[in-house]
Amino acid sequence: MLGRWAIDLEHSEIPPEARPKSVTITYSDAGNGRWSTDVAIVGREGGKIDATATYPLDGTLAPGTGYPNVDSLAVRVPRPTVMVVAFYKEGAPRSTRTYIVSPNGNTMLENIVWLGENGKPEIATNEFRRVE
Repeated sequence: MLGRWAIDLEHSEIPPEARPKSVTITYSDAGNGRWSTDVAIVGREGGKIDATATYPLDGTLAPGTGYPNVDSLAVRVPRPTVMVVAFYKEGAPRSTRTYIVSPNGNTMLENIVWLGENGKPEIATNEFRRVE
């Protein structure tokens, strides 16, 4: 899972009219059982989001910066190829994402679960390709 990943917009469930120009996620080992994540998003109109966090892998809540609707997250890695992340804003859950790396290590699926505007659960999947 460690390394840099870029979204494959052809295999994204983001509606075409809402798709960003690019999304890259970089996972790195921060030492002492902690990882760091850097997410760079370039929006459809060119706006940018740069989000970062450093966190333990045991589900303990940790601060995150850069996302307008997320201020903390909890991460657990139950297997080397699976990561579950719960995102929060002011203590309220925002979304849960599960990342699963393929057996060959070249692709990663991101499954997102959140409450939609209608108050009903929504699920979407995005595919990422390993960049490095």
